Amino acid sequence: MNELVDEPVGSPPLPQSPPLFECRDLAAGYGRVNIVRPFDLSADAGTVVAILGPNGAGKTTLLSTMCGLLPRQGGSVHVSGHQLKSGRAAAASRAGLVLVPDDRSLFPSLSVRDNIRAACARRMDPTEEVLELFPALRQRWKLNAGALSGGEQQMLAVARALVQRPKVLLVDEMSMGLAPMIVEHLLPIVRRIADDTDAVVVLVEQHVGLALEVADEALVLVHGEVVLRDSAAALQGSPDVLEEAYLGGGGPTDPAPAV
Repeated sequence: MNELVDEPVGSPPLPQSPPLFECRDLAAGYGRVNIVRPFDLSADAGTVVAILGPNGAGKTTLLSTMCGLLPRQGGSVHVSGHQLKSGRAAAASRAGLVLVPDDRSLFPSLSVRDNIRAACARRMDPTEEVLELFPALRQRWKLNAGALSGGEQQMLAVARALVQRPKVLLVDEMSMGLAPMIVEHLLPIVRRIADDTDAVVVLVEQHVGLALEVADEALVLVHGEVVLRDSAAALQGSPDVLEEAYLGGGGPTDPAPAV
């Protein structure tokens, strides 16, 4: 006797969970000046998305709009299926969307400890977890942030974001002003963050080769428009395609990426 029971014909499909992070037709700019044309992104938990492109492409403007520092010119941003209000950075942070800005925005006269604790607010203090990720900060615990090296300041900026338990972590130019060997140490931590916390990490980065090593998906933004989008692995294997995307839209002053 056959014990297999077929499902009734025409039974509705099981509902699918929404992506953890989603942008739909997101347009960004300043006032009436449009910088980023309608932009779409969908990322599930534990995904690293690299946003690449030449200087002036609109990458920082895009991240600032995602997190509510700038009001949207159009479209929507969703975290766990819930739409965020435009231009409301505090509300976005409460929803789990946290930005590590390119200038790090630390409190230079406060200690490492106080910079991290300021971000904890009333949340359970996860300081030990971030110190395991950045053990160098433990030795600088009582030192003012302004006295740290560039690499240590970047560690502190990421650590301060992580104690907020982000669902979506936006990282703008982690390598800004850092020596290549420091960047090679820091960027793999992005992969570990996504794997260990299930957060979506959106990474804007000029070190293209290193970014592709840690990312799942990558896209190239040129003059506010996505000109190329593929898996990071595919782009790693197609340096000519990546170079053409940069040079085809970036103009003669924009360097080709090193992959």
